[in-house]
Amino acid sequence: MLKSLMFAAGLAAAAAPVAAAPAGHTVTVDIKNFMFMPMTVTIAEGETVTWTNRDQIPHTVAEKNKLFRSAALDTGDTYSHTFDKAGTYDYFCTLHPQMFAHVVVTPAAKKK
Repeated sequence: MLKSLMFAAGLAAAAAPVAAAPAGHTVTVDIKNFMFMPMTVTIAEGETVTWTNRDQIPHTVAEKNKLFRSAALDTGDTYSHTFDKAGTYDYFCTLHPQMFAHVVVTPAAKKK
């Protein structure tokens, strides 16, 4: 029962989107319990997302259109990608394709 509650709580936390990061910051996504947490992050053009594998088995981070792809990440390994163009980027783990998530990149604020 406790395991079911913990799994359900993890799904709820993973589904909650993250607010847009302040300019120049890096957003972190944890890979654990065979999920990307959070499942959706929103950043501005030019910002970076860093994924950290917190599971005990390897995972990858691969954009569905092959824009970026990490090597296998062992426990504690990280992978970062800087997003230079606005859009929605869907990604998944190539070793566990049921694991998927999204990065939403908004246009950078124009300087006056």
